[in-house]
Amino acid sequence: MQKTPISEKLNLPQPPVFETVAEERLHRKQRLAAAFRLFARYGFDEGVAGHITARDPEFPDRFWVNPFGMYFGQICVSDLLLVNDRGDILEGDRPVNAAAFAIHSQVHAARPDIVAAAHAHSLYGKTWSSLGRLLDPLTQDACAFFNDHALFDDYTGVVLDLSEGQRIGEALGDRKASILRNHGLLTVGHSVDEAAWWFITMDRCCQSQLVAEAAGTPVAIDLDTAKLTHSQIGTPFMGWFSFQSLYDKIVREEPDLLD
Repeated sequence: MQKTPISEKLNLPQPPVFETVAEERLHRKQRLAAAFRLFARYGFDEGVAGHITARDPEFPDRFWVNPFGMYFGQICVSDLLLVNDRGDILEGDRPVNAAAFAIHSQVHAARPDIVAAAHAHSLYGKTWSSLGRLLDPLTQDACAFFNDHALFDDYTGVVLDLSEGQRIGEALGDRKASILRNHGLLTVGHSVDEAAWWFITMDRCCQSQLVAEAAGTPVAIDLDTAKLTHSQIGTPFMGWFSFQSLYDKIVREEPDLLD
Protein backbone atom coordinates (compact mmCIF):
# COMPACT_ATOMS: atom_id res chain seq x y z
CA MET A 1 0.00 0.00 0.00
CA GLN A 2 1.35 3.42 -0.96
CA LYS A 3 1.57 5.86 1.95
CA THR A 4 -0.03 9.29 1.64
CA PRO A 5 2.60 12.05 1.84
CA ILE A 6 2.48 14.09 5.03
CA SER A 7 1.86 17.26 3.00
CA GLU A 8 -1.40 15.79 1.70
CA LYS A 9 -2.46 14.45 5.10
CA LEU A 10 -2.06 17.89 6.65
CA ASN A 11 -3.25 19.86 3.59
CA LEU A 12 -0.02 21.86 3.53
CA PRO A 13 0.90 24.43 0.86
CA GLN A 14 2.96 23.17 -2.06
CA PRO A 15 6.02 24.61 -3.84
CA PRO A 16 5.01 27.09 -6.56
CA VAL A 17 4.67 26.27 -10.24
CA PHE A 18 5.88 28.97 -12.64
CA GLU A 19 4.49 30.06 -15.97
CA THR A 20 7.70 31.62 -17.26
CA VAL A 21 11.44 31.20 -16.78
CA ALA A 22 11.71 34.87 -15.80
CA GLU A 23 9.18 34.35 -13.01
CA GLU A 24 11.06 31.31 -11.70
CA ARG A 25 14.41 33.12 -11.91
CA LEU A 26 13.10 36.03 -9.85
CA HIS A 27 11.64 33.64 -7.30
CA ARG A 28 14.98 31.87 -6.85
CA LYS A 29 16.84 35.16 -6.52
CA GLN A 30 14.38 36.45 -3.93
CA ARG A 31 14.74 33.27 -1.91
CA LEU A 32 18.51 33.50 -2.23
CA ALA A 33 18.66 37.08 -0.96
CA ALA A 34 16.37 36.12 1.92
CA ALA A 35 18.57 33.14 2.78
CA PHE A 36 21.60 35.42 3.11
CA ARG A 37 19.69 37.79 5.38
CA LEU A 38 18.63 34.85 7.53
CA PHE A 39 22.19 33.48 7.65
CA ALA A 40 23.26 36.87 9.00
CA ARG A 41 20.49 36.70 11.61
CA TYR A 42 21.68 33.25 12.70
CA GLY A 43 25.28 34.44 12.94
CA PHE A 44 26.56 32.30 10.09
CA ASP A 45 28.63 35.16 8.68
CA GLU A 46 32.39 34.99 9.27
CA GLY A 47 34.12 37.89 7.52
CA VAL A 48 34.13 37.18 3.78
CA ALA A 49 33.58 33.41 4.14
CA GLY A 50 30.46 31.61 3.02
CA HIS A 51 28.25 31.36 -0.04
CA ILE A 52 24.92 30.08 -1.26
CA THR A 53 24.27 29.36 -4.91
CA ALA A 54 21.09 28.93 -6.94
CA ARG A 55 21.09 27.29 -10.36
CA ASP A 56 19.57 29.44 -13.09
CA PRO A 57 16.31 27.85 -14.32
CA GLU A 58 17.10 28.54 -17.99
CA PHE A 59 20.83 27.83 -18.09
CA PRO A 60 21.72 24.88 -15.82
CA ASP A 61 25.47 25.57 -16.08
CA ARG A 62 25.04 29.04 -14.57
CA PHE A 63 24.27 29.96 -10.99
CA TRP A 64 23.45 33.01 -8.87
CA VAL A 65 25.76 33.73 -5.97
CA ASN A 66 26.61 36.44 -3.45
CA PRO A 67 29.32 39.02 -4.24
CA PHE A 68 32.65 38.35 -2.55
CA GLY A 69 33.12 40.44 0.57
CA MET A 70 29.55 41.72 0.87
CA TYR A 71 27.93 41.31 4.29
CA PHE A 72 25.13 38.72 4.22
CA GLY A 73 22.80 41.04 6.12
CA GLN A 74 22.88 43.70 3.40
CA ILE A 75 22.45 41.55 0.29
CA CYS A 76 19.54 42.42 -2.01
CA VAL A 77 18.25 40.66 -5.11
CA SER A 78 19.97 43.27 -7.30
CA ASP A 79 23.36 42.50 -5.72
CA LEU A 80 23.46 38.86 -6.80
CA LEU A 81 25.97 37.75 -9.42
CA LEU A 82 25.37 35.35 -12.29
CA VAL A 83 28.40 33.11 -12.86
CA ASN A 84 28.98 30.39 -15.45
CA ASP A 85 30.67 27.03 -14.95
CA ARG A 86 34.08 28.59 -15.73
CA GLY A 87 33.78 31.25 -13.07
CA ASP A 88 33.10 34.11 -15.50
CA ILE A 89 30.77 36.82 -14.18
CA LEU A 90 27.91 37.24 -16.65
CA GLU A 91 25.82 39.68 -14.60
CA GLY A 92 26.95 41.97 -11.81
CA ASP A 93 29.88 44.29 -11.20
CA ARG A 94 31.43 42.86 -8.04
CA PRO A 95 34.05 40.10 -7.63
CA VAL A 96 33.06 36.47 -7.10
CA ASN A 97 34.46 34.29 -4.32
CA ALA A 98 36.95 31.91 -5.98
CA ALA A 99 36.27 29.29 -3.32
CA ALA A 100 32.53 29.58 -4.00
CA PHE A 101 33.16 28.78 -7.63
CA ALA A 102 35.60 25.94 -6.88
CA ILE A 103 33.18 24.21 -4.51
CA HIS A 104 29.77 25.06 -5.87
CA SER A 105 30.40 24.68 -9.59
CA GLN A 106 31.57 21.11 -9.00
CA VAL A 107 28.78 20.26 -6.57
CA HIS A 108 26.23 21.53 -9.08
CA ALA A 109 27.93 19.56 -11.85
CA ALA A 110 27.93 16.37 -9.78
CA ARG A 111 24.29 16.85 -8.73
CA PRO A 112 22.17 17.99 -11.70
CA ASP A 113 19.09 17.29 -9.56
CA ILE A 114 19.80 20.08 -7.08
CA VAL A 115 18.94 23.76 -7.43
CA ALA A 116 20.93 25.22 -4.55
CA ALA A 117 23.95 24.65 -2.32
CA ALA A 118 24.87 26.43 0.92
CA HIS A 119 28.18 26.64 2.75
CA ALA A 120 29.24 28.89 5.62
CA HIS A 121 31.70 28.91 8.50
CA SER A 122 29.02 28.80 11.20
CA LEU A 123 30.25 28.46 14.77
CA TYR A 124 28.75 25.11 15.67
CA GLY A 125 29.13 23.59 12.22
CA LYS A 126 32.84 24.32 12.01
CA THR A 127 33.36 23.28 15.63
CA TRP A 128 31.65 19.94 15.04
CA SER A 129 33.57 19.49 11.78
CA SER A 130 36.85 19.50 13.71
CA LEU A 131 35.85 16.18 15.29
CA GLY A 132 35.78 14.43 11.91
CA ARG A 133 32.53 12.62 12.74
CA LEU A 134 29.03 12.32 11.37
CA LEU A 135 26.09 13.49 13.46
CA ASP A 136 24.31 10.90 15.58
CA PRO A 137 20.49 10.61 15.67
CA LEU A 138 20.21 12.15 19.13
CA THR A 139 17.08 14.21 18.46
CA GLN A 140 14.12 14.25 16.13
CA ASP A 141 15.68 17.13 14.20
CA ALA A 142 18.97 15.28 13.76
CA CYS A 143 17.09 12.39 12.18
CA ALA A 144 16.63 14.55 9.08
CA PHE A 145 20.30 13.76 8.40
CA PHE A 146 20.24 10.08 9.38
CA ASN A 147 22.12 8.15 6.67
CA ASP A 148 21.75 11.31 4.58
CA HIS A 149 24.98 13.23 5.16
CA ALA A 150 28.62 12.56 4.36
CA LEU A 151 32.04 13.35 5.81
CA PHE A 152 34.67 14.97 3.60
CA ASP A 153 37.72 13.97 5.61
CA ASP A 154 40.50 15.71 3.70
CA TYR A 155 41.11 19.35 4.60
CA THR A 156 43.95 20.89 2.55
CA GLY A 157 43.40 24.63 3.05
CA VAL A 158 41.18 27.16 1.28
CA VAL A 159 39.43 25.44 -1.62
CA LEU A 160 40.68 27.15 -4.78
CA ASP A 161 41.27 24.11 -6.98
CA LEU A 162 38.44 22.62 -9.03
CA SER A 163 39.75 19.11 -8.34
CA GLU A 164 39.01 19.53 -4.63
CA GLY A 165 35.56 20.80 -5.46
CA GLN A 166 35.08 17.64 -7.51
CA ARG A 167 36.16 15.47 -4.57
CA ILE A 168 33.71 17.29 -2.30
CA GLY A 169 30.97 16.60 -4.84
CA GLU A 170 31.94 12.94 -5.02
CA ALA A 171 31.95 12.59 -1.22
CA LEU A 172 28.51 14.20 -1.03
CA GLY A 173 27.03 11.61 -3.38
CA ASP A 174 23.23 11.65 -3.37
CA ARG A 175 22.92 12.98 0.19
CA LYS A 176 21.61 16.35 1.37
CA ALA A 177 24.65 17.48 3.34
CA SER A 178 28.34 17.04 4.00
CA ILE A 179 30.55 17.82 6.96
CA LEU A 180 33.78 19.28 5.60
CA ARG A 181 36.35 18.35 8.23
CA ASN A 182 38.07 21.36 9.85
CA HIS A 183 36.03 23.63 7.60
CA GLY A 184 32.27 23.65 8.09
CA LEU A 185 29.00 22.40 6.64
CA LEU A 186 27.66 22.07 3.10
CA THR A 187 23.99 21.47 2.35
CA VAL A 188 22.10 21.11 -0.93
CA GLY A 189 18.48 21.15 -1.97
CA HIS A 190 16.00 20.95 -4.80
CA SER A 191 15.12 24.55 -3.97
CA VAL A 192 16.93 27.46 -2.36
CA ASP A 193 14.47 27.14 0.51
CA GLU A 194 15.42 23.52 1.16
CA ALA A 195 19.19 24.02 1.00
CA ALA A 196 19.01 27.01 3.35
CA TRP A 197 16.79 25.22 5.85
CA TRP A 198 19.01 22.13 5.95
CA PHE A 199 21.96 24.37 6.76
CA ILE A 200 20.12 26.20 9.53
CA THR A 201 18.86 23.05 11.21
CA MET A 202 22.11 21.14 10.70
CA ASP A 203 24.12 23.82 12.46
CA ARG A 204 21.68 23.66 15.37
CA CYS A 205 21.98 19.86 15.43
CA CYS A 206 25.74 20.27 15.69
CA GLN A 207 25.20 22.65 18.60
CA SER A 208 22.80 20.21 20.26
CA GLN A 209 25.20 17.27 20.04
CA LEU A 210 28.15 19.34 21.27
CA VAL A 211 26.11 20.44 24.31
CA ALA A 212 24.76 16.94 24.97
CA GLU A 213 28.19 15.34 24.86
CA ALA A 214 29.62 18.08 27.09
CA ALA A 215 26.88 17.38 29.64
CA GLY A 216 27.14 13.62 29.67
CA THR A 217 26.55 10.53 27.53
CA PRO A 218 23.55 11.13 25.26
CA VAL A 219 21.14 8.32 24.39
CA ALA A 220 20.73 7.92 20.65
CA ILE A 221 17.44 7.17 18.92
CA ASP A 222 17.29 3.54 17.81
CA LEU A 223 18.12 3.00 14.14
CA ASP A 224 14.68 1.86 13.01
CA THR A 225 13.01 4.86 14.61
CA ALA A 226 15.69 7.18 13.20
CA LYS A 227 15.03 5.80 9.73
CA LEU A 228 11.27 6.28 10.12
CA THR A 229 11.73 9.82 11.43
CA HIS A 230 14.00 10.65 8.49
CA SER A 231 11.23 9.60 6.11
CA GLN A 232 8.86 11.97 7.93
CA ILE A 233 10.98 15.13 8.34
CA GLY A 234 13.98 14.67 6.04
CA THR A 235 12.22 14.92 2.67
CA PRO A 236 12.78 17.71 0.13
CA PHE A 237 9.22 18.91 0.75
CA MET A 238 9.72 19.23 4.51
CA GLY A 239 12.97 21.11 3.89
CA TRP A 240 11.11 23.51 1.59
CA PHE A 241 8.13 23.87 3.93
CA SER A 242 10.26 24.52 7.02
CA PHE A 243 11.78 27.58 5.33
CA GLN A 244 8.49 29.29 4.46
CA SER A 245 7.78 30.93 7.82
CA LEU A 246 11.37 32.18 8.00
CA TYR A 247 11.02 33.71 4.53
CA ASP A 248 7.78 35.45 5.50
CA LYS A 249 9.40 36.79 8.67
CA ILE A 250 12.54 38.20 7.02
CA VAL A 251 10.64 39.80 4.11
CA ARG A 252 8.24 41.49 6.50
CA GLU A 253 11.07 42.79 8.68
CA GLU A 254 13.57 43.60 5.91
CA PRO A 255 11.57 44.21 2.70
CA ASP A 256 14.52 45.98 1.06
CA LEU A 257 16.08 42.56 0.39
CA LEU A 258 13.69 42.28 -2.57
CA ASP A 259 15.19 45.39 -4.25
